[in-house]
Amino acid sequence: MDDAEIVRAIEDNAAELLMAMGAAGGGSQRVDDRAEWTIGGSPIDYHNAVVRASAAEVVAESLAELKKHDVPGTWHVGPSMPISADDLTAAGFASAGSEPGMAVRIPDLIAPRAVPGLSVTRVQDDEALAIWEATLGQGFGEGEREARWVASVYRKLGYDDPWQHYLGQLDGVPVATATVYLGAGVAGLYFVMTVPEARRRGIGAAITYDALRAAPTEYAVLESSSAGRPVYESLGFREHCTVNLYEWAG
Repeated sequence: MDDAEIVRAIEDNAAELLMAMGAAGGGSQRVDDRAEWTIGGSPIDYHNAVVRASAAEVVAESLAELKKHDVPGTWHVGPSMPISADDLTAAGFASAGSEPGMAVRIPDLIAPRAVPGLSVTRVQDDEALAIWEATLGQGFGEGEREARWVASVYRKLGYDDPWQHYLGQLDGVPVATATVYLGAGVAGLYFVMTVPEARRRGIGAAITYDALRAAPTEYAVLESSSAGRPVYESLGFREHCTVNLYEWAG
């Protein structure tokens, strides 16, 4: 893949995941030549998402949809979206920072140091997902509230490809999570989290490596937090683009 193809895959994989999760949550879906969004299916602003737009008029239309459903929401503005910051802030959306879009060829992943006592297994049923949910809720995003919603849609979406969820256990104690979504020809990495008391031991790198090595694609992509970026760079990921986030709090 050349750089332009990688950038498009980063955008498309995230868009597919957000649209699928929003639909499973009962969101209102819009997909046409002017916009693509899922709104109303989640209490979490990040997941009431506008992922594509081709005209500034869509900003006001998305705001009306958010108000209709009485939910907060987020615009995910990648390189392919011709919408300016001024268009969004004038409508009441606030800048919520940016995420580097990163990618690596899976055969080129750099193996992290081993973590003694760590095992990584794929979630295959509701019982294992309940443990995954409880683990995610200890340190990701909005905590238990977000973990509860994410797990509720994952139960509806099922445990077969393109959805792959992983649980890391240290000496039998659940300590880490990850999700791989297979879409747009790549493996997208999401919901990587290590519980606070087990951080700085290399667990995040280890679960990322194990999850992606099992993916049946050549490339892995992700949009990183600032805290996660050094971890992903140590595994061989490199930045290819920036995705800017704009939130409306409701």
